[in-house]
Amino acid sequence: MSGLPQLALEQWEPTKETLHLWAQIVGKVRLAATPPQNHWWNAPLYVDTRGLTTRRLRSERSDFDVSFDFVAHELVVRTSGGETNSFPLAEGLSVAAFHEHLFALLTGLGIEVETKAEPFGVPVTTPFAEDTEHASYDREAVERFWEGLRWMDWTLQEFAGWFCGKTSPVHLFWHGFDLAVTRFSGERAPENPNADRVSREAYSHEVISFGFWPGDRKVRMPAFYSYTSPEPAGLAERPLRPQTASWQQPFGSSHLALLPYDDVRTSSDPRETLLDFLESAYDAGATLAGWDREGLRSSWCPTPVARED
Repeated sequence: MSGLPQLALEQWEPTKETLHLWAQIVGKVRLAATPPQNHWWNAPLYVDTRGLTTRRLRSERSDFDVSFDFVAHELVVRTSGGETNSFPLAEGLSVAAFHEHLFALLTGLGIEVETKAEPFGVPVTTPFAEDTEHASYDREAVERFWEGLRWMDWTLQEFAGWFCGKTSPVHLFWHGFDLAVTRFSGERAPENPNADRVSREAYSHEVISFGFWPGDRKVRMPAFYSYTSPEPAGLAERPLRPQTASWQQPFGSSHLALLPYDDVRTSSDPRETLLDFLESAYDAGATLAGWDREGLRSSWCPTPVARED
């Protein structure tokens, strides 16, 4: 990849919002067609060779998968019986039409899946089958997003290899539309009686999470992020690298380490810049939270020597 693409939110926000809702529809199919896993790891989508995929799902008739193909711009369903069917992703395809096409396609393949057909955790509340407002699809913008995701996925996987404790896959949560990886200290977190059932399971143990999201109505730019949960006292006073990274509170009292995507994209070494940011955020959270830093360091995939100086 010669360089990271521009992903300015204002240049593709209507498409991003439509794609986010389409991803929620597909993600809910995955959630309904997989066994439960800790921390909702059966819910996310994954970066693959041509776009985003559910990976293998189960039904009474056959195994199947659902994928966004951002090369051919299609939504594709494949079954273990060798059947493949698809419909095009294009400008004017509303959330309601996407929902109708997908479930008609599944039914035609003999696959029955029941989902709660409404958005989750986003400002939009219109049920999927009634949403004719969101219908934007800029092919070039989606291709730029896809190009960026491919690079980010590999870089986050490299960072994940520096840690030998429990860690999540690198996956895209359709809740926030963010590509994320999470490290665990191995200790349970104090139970929050006020948290909803999704948050209780997601944060049942001490975590430090890292990721990217393309921006939303509160954070008006694409950015890389990290947070520590439970948040230790003094986290926002810890230094971050590079200097343009900062601690912010866009969603309430908790602090996020944020680094604008454009600061990575325009740096002389984007990979080094992002890895340095991720490591500095981990240093901050793990040190203050009392994690066993040395015990959790990978000996097989150590951090670069230069970073340990």
